[in-house]
Amino acid sequence: MSCHIPDVITLSAESSAHLDYDNHPIAHTNDHVVRIATMTEPYHWHFHPNSDETFLILEGRLAIEFEDGTLELHPGQLATIPRGVRHRTRPIDARSVNLTFEMATSETVAI
Repeated sequence: MSCHIPDVITLSAESSAHLDYDNHPIAHTNDHVVRIATMTEPYHWHFHPNSDETFLILEGRLAIEFEDGTLELHPGQLATIPRGVRHRTRPIDARSVNLTFEMATSETVAI
């Protein structure tokens, strides 16, 4: 049985390559995708009918707005938004960088 050495992803390189808003996949694990998002502007109201969405903040601060209030996340903090919950995200300062974890087949429904 041969061994495959996995690729190494350098998060700082992935985020520094994008000065404006960017959200792209960096890894797949089973039926989930890991994305890195560099946020410089708000993302619109939406929900995911078929997948939870987990945010892990790497840099800056991220606000996740809900119909009932706002959650503020700082570097090293993680929160999971259950499927079907309406939300929108925005950087609190000029820029935030976060990882998101969701099903690879996740749907996004704009509101």
